[in-house]
Amino acid sequence: MTKELEKLTIKTAAEEFKNRRLKATELVNFYLQKIQRLNPKINAYNTVLEKEALEQAAESDKRFEEGKSKGLLDGMPIALKDNISLEGVKTTASSKILANYLPVYDASVVSKLKAAGAIILGKTNLDEFAMGSSTETSFWGPTKNPFDRERVSGGSSGGSAAAVAGGMALGALGSDTGGSIRQPASFCGVVGFKPTYGAVSRYGLLAMASSLDQIGPIAKTAEDAEIMFETISGQDPKDSTSIKSEILNPKSLPRRQAGETNSKFEIQNIKIGVSKEYFGQGLNPEVRRIVEKAIDGFGRLGAEIQEISLPNQKYALSCYYIIMPVEVASNLARYDGIKYGYSEIRNPKSETRNLLEIYIKTRSEGFGKETKRRILLGTYASSAGYVDQYYNQAQRVRALVKKDFDEAFSEVDFLMGPVSPEVAFKIGAKSDPLTMYLSDIYTIAVNLAGLPAISVPAGFSSLNQKNPTPGVGLNGLPVGLQIIGPQFGDLEVLNLAKIYEGERDGLSSASIS
Repeated sequence: MTKELEKLTIKTAAEEFKNRRLKATELVNFYLQKIQRLNPKINAYNTVLEKEALEQAAESDKRFEEGKSKGLLDGMPIALKDNISLEGVKTTASSKILANYLPVYDASVVSKLKAAGAIILGKTNLDEFAMGSSTETSFWGPTKNPFDRERVSGGSSGGSAAAVAGGMALGALGSDTGGSIRQPASFCGVVGFKPTYGAVSRYGLLAMASSLDQIGPIAKTAEDAEIMFETISGQDPKDSTSIKSEILNPKSLPRRQAGETNSKFEIQNIKIGVSKEYFGQGLNPEVRRIVEKAIDGFGRLGAEIQEISLPNQKYALSCYYIIMPVEVASNLARYDGIKYGYSEIRNPKSETRNLLEIYIKTRSEGFGKETKRRILLGTYASSAGYVDQYYNQAQRVRALVKKDFDEAFSEVDFLMGPVSPEVAFKIGAKSDPLTMYLSDIYTIAVNLAGLPAISVPAGFSSLNQKNPTPGVGLNGLPVGLQIIGPQFGDLEVLNLAKIYEGERDGLSSASIS
């Protein structure tokens, strides 16, 4: 029975519930037991809600018995990234400064999940305030990759990706500011979808960079990601940047139903763009091989593959690391030790003499090194005398990055390429900040342009075949394929990812024990 439960997806679990072959309490108990056994080794969760989850599961079972199921997510065990507000439950953003923060409201995405009957298993680990690409900057320690516990799970949604990959959640929510859903999904061999900016409400998300942040699903399959996305998306009066679900309509691809076979007819008129800038110097040869093989597979199905150029892509990284820190400095100014969160003045041994000292000591002690680095960068870049030289110039470059994509999508329907230039790296291997920042070189531009993009498992590297590491899949470490769509083409991206999954040769998640 355990092996059967491990193989379940949201879609197949919903069928089991519907036919009364499985109860929500059984499924939740299975995941809680897996969390109890694996979380001490992987550190995917900051908080586990065992009692609450079992209570919600019992309510779900009752609904099914009475024929009042709320839909496909009813009874599904879902994890939340620990920067998404959950009423009455610690929401720490993996930072000391919010170590005991209890929100008094649910994020809009949480309200939608609860309304759909989903069961919240707990809050997952992340880089502090979502600032990082490895989940190593967390105040609670790094999350380890389920395929190799000496390696990172990616970041910043590393806890969410590891929870799904390690069989500790059926699905999870993460947030993506510069690749923070897609990169950990690639490293952990699961699906990670970053929606169009505004497609999902950010109300209740602890803000990092408000013009870049976006909540999205991490799941076992693209179909599961779609189910979660359709539940949490839509306009929200509490978020003025949110858009109506009706805008997100597929145009070029027919919707594929579960279990339906694919044919060349479905994608024979699709044009796929491959940017030469995504396959330049610095790309791991194994990653290149796997991604190119995946793209060639679409060609065999009948799609037209066309090389394109995104000439301003080379400026995306430096542009991002000016805009993002400026917004970070603004958003994190509220954590001053006065209204909420950690405060140095509450320390019984405090010797602070005035308000300025409270600010300085609280923020010095409450924030980690990477968070302070980005606050300083953002404060400098937006300061008088430098704002035009740095921030305003970066915004102009951002417009050029978006123009590149607009021009590309006038020629092709989708863009494809790698998610990350490498597979999951060893914990502690990237102590230099710039080296770490380069991990997101293929994902950042998508956030600058506000586009939808997905990471789907494309294969495993062969790096460890001769000397396999304990806990690593037989063929090495996971590699993700990134599919990028035009603005508002979310459902088209998800549909193409489903077609790819239907044609992919024998790729399956590892069984983690």
